[in-house]
Amino acid sequence: MKVNRHAKIIELINKYHIETQEELADYLTNEGFKVTQATVSRDIRDLKLTKVPSENGKQRYAIHQSAQSGMSEKYMRVLKDGYVSMDMAQNILVIKTVAGMAMAVCAAIDAMKWNEVVGSIAGDDTIMCAIRSVDDTVRVMDKISKIVL
Repeated sequence: MKVNRHAKIIELINKYHIETQEELADYLTNEGFKVTQATVSRDIRDLKLTKVPSENGKQRYAIHQSAQSGMSEKYMRVLKDGYVSMDMAQNILVIKTVAGMAMAVCAAIDAMKWNEVVGSIAGDDTIMCAIRSVDDTVRVMDKISKIVL
């Protein structure tokens, strides 16, 4: 549950300008997570989130830049925990996950910022990734295989 929640927090702070712990807790509650302020506070510390200036002059949560290497370990863990299988159709990569984990795994893949991945979408247990070329699809499958195996 913690891995799913952390992946959702990363997804939310990348999607919305979240300024407070209470706001983050509200977003998590709307996404089906039952959290307290203490849980959100621990998650912020665990994920090494920091506040950065936003366009409107206020502060918002973001991933601390020096935490990127530690974050990649978390992304790899989410990928490893949720992964079931993958298959390619030319430059489209379809990844099957444990039921309910596709969004978390998809967020982890997006956060890894692989140049080969143009974009991805997730359902409940399936992710579709648009890859730049067939050769790049094979490279991404190899990267994923090295993480999950």
